[in-house]
Amino acid sequence: MSQYGTAVVTGASSGIGSVYADRLASRGYDLLLVARRGDRLEQTAGHLRDKYGISIEVLVADLADQEDLTALERRLVEKPVALLVNNAGAGGLGPTAVKGIDPQIGIIDLNIVALVRLSLAALAGFRAAGKGTLVNISSVVAFAPSAGGATYSGSKAFVLNFSRSLAMEYSQSGIRIQAVLPGPIRTEFFTSQGLDNSVFPESAYISAEELVDAALAGLEAGETVTVPTLSRTVLWDDIVAAQTRFLGDVVSGEVATRYQSG
Repeated sequence: MSQYGTAVVTGASSGIGSVYADRLASRGYDLLLVARRGDRLEQTAGHLRDKYGISIEVLVADLADQEDLTALERRLVEKPVALLVNNAGAGGLGPTAVKGIDPQIGIIDLNIVALVRLSLAALAGFRAAGKGTLVNISSVVAFAPSAGGATYSGSKAFVLNFSRSLAMEYSQSGIRIQAVLPGPIRTEFFTSQGLDNSVFPESAYISAEELVDAALAGLEAGETVTVPTLSRTVLWDDIVAAQTRFLGDVVSGEVATRYQSG
């Protein structure tokens, strides 16, 4: 067993998840890799075993499925881990009138319900150990309401607020919480939804490797929120300051003049 313990990565069969698996393996963690596509998951696991000589467990699971989610949740409770990367997620981009209800609920089940349940299961083990790391993958669209991404954008805003709130809750402990906000990444995210990468100009993309390396650097630097492509950190400071001013203003105890009649 690794001295660093076990790291769990969901959505580990490709893209961001597979890179997290590689980087954490290189740091000496044993791995529990979770994804829907068993063949690709086994391929990833075999490659990492050969490369790093670590112990790797694989779990083929669709985390939008209640039975599969419960199995992983139980695993986290019964065998506590050292680190969890909640990377599995769904996009479902397109107008809600076209996509319909069920795909939107599926996004919520995966991006929100599964992430919350797994986060809380992992945190129970972290509390018992007095330490642990939770990484939740949000998105820059948490700040970008979209006519073609209402549920996706809303789900990522939830992940951001949920993670920041947990970080406050555990700020005086040995438990680390990080939200990572990718922008456009060269993965299968768009193509898997029948779209192509021309949604953004080529210059807007970074690789999954660049994203994960930056996210891990942010984690090591103690960041609660890491936006790998944000060059001017003052913009994030401005957002936080504006939120503080907003909350200060709305607890005035008075209805704004513009809403008062007469």
